[in-house]
Amino acid sequence: QVQLVESGGGLVQAGGSLRLSCAASGRTFSSSAMGWFRQAPGKEREFVATINWNGDSTHYADSVKGRFTISRDNAKNTVYLQMNSLKPEDTAVYYCAARSSSPIVTMRRDAYDYWGQGTQVTVSS
Repeated sequence: QVQLVESGGGLVQAGGSLRLSCAASGRTFSSSAMGWFRQAPGKEREFVATINWNGDSTHYADSVKGRFTISRDNAKNTVYLQMNSLKPEDTAVYYCAARSSSPIVTMRRDAYDYWGQGTQVTVSS
């Protein structure tokens, strides 16, 4: 069993930055790939970024590439999403997810079996 708790969301002006954190409980965190997804009102939940078990492999959605950075600290059981140059279209609820069955990155939403409750990010123009 893995529990995930996101934090760090908020209201920021366009061009600003936020860092999201996801604290995980459970013994499988260090062997799990982790991902960030987001869901805007009226839209499907979409992939944002993923990182493998030891942090040496990452993958990003084209819409955030070059602006967002995913990282992890296995000693702290935490995964991060650094978001720079934020745009109004980044406004969404951001979810952290764990792929406890595999240490390998994937963009597939159905490959993640544990999800956090989400944190709201609002970017004003």
